[in-house]
Amino acid sequence: MPLSRDRIIGHDLERLAFRFTMMREDEVVHCQISDAAMDELAGMQGTESSARQVQFLSLRETIERLASDIYDEAPRVQGYVVRIFMRHLGR
Repeated sequence: MPLSRDRIIGHDLERLAFRFTMMREDEVVHCQISDAAMDELAGMQGTESSARQVQFLSLRETIERLASDIYDEAPRVQGYVVRIFMRHLGR
């Protein structure tokens, strides 16, 4: 079952990842995409932290589709966080 869009949390400078949530029925699913993976999708490198939200918004549909696909393959464990890395982009 595909996840549906929820909210943007924002860039996590410590983890070098952009965080967002999606929904599966009434369950909130926490997600994040690494800066490297988001830059790869955008065809650029070294995007500033302050520009990450704009970058995420421009790639949102693709990122959310990846998150949903990864979630579908994941074990059903309470609190599972969908993490998108470079290795997931070759799908």
